[in-house]
Amino acid sequence: MYTPKYFQITDHKEIVSFMQKYSFATIVTNMDGVPQATHLPFLIEQRDDKLVLVSHFAKANLQSEVVFNDTSLVIFTEPHAYISPSNYEKELNVPTWNYLAVHAYGKATLIEDKAEVGKLLEKMIGFYEANYLKKWAQLPDDYKFKMMNGIVGFEIVVEDIQGKKKLSQNRTEVERENIIKSFSNSADQNEKDIAGYMAGLKD
Repeated sequence: MYTPKYFQITDHKEIVSFMQKYSFATIVTNMDGVPQATHLPFLIEQRDDKLVLVSHFAKANLQSEVVFNDTSLVIFTEPHAYISPSNYEKELNVPTWNYLAVHAYGKATLIEDKAEVGKLLEKMIGFYEANYLKKWAQLPDDYKFKMMNGIVGFEIVVEDIQGKKKLSQNRTEVERENIIKSFSNSADQNEKDIAGYMAGLKD
């Protein structure tokens, strides 16, 4: 990911926190020389010194067959917002975009054991809708096994990670304040979130 030095996220805890907050990500792999992408919910786990991404494909998705062949790229992104030149002090300026993103690279390994797949699903339910865990536990085992047979669980140990927050760090203080003020009063949630991240740079 192209990341000028002043846009880099270098704090590991900040990167992990961002991934956990925006955990519906895009996994990109290669199939016969053509990039393939699937949008999936992920669990982001810190295991001692290893950062691990856990998710599952639908078994019918052909990407579930090739994901184990080579390095995968998982892209975490949101929020983002258009930046109008009207926020700038000088007329000779062009529009741009503010956003945050994390790119994580690693090789996927298959979760074969059905008990481990069951644990994966329970952890995902616990993360995304803890109140549903009790209902899940009451479902018939044969139904749950049928559901598990339709998915391919996997995990990726992150080998390289790149974080970027493009939040007008290269603009003047007046220009940044103009953007924060404009976005803070916006009805668009993306713009409100960007304003919050920009304001956080001053803390």
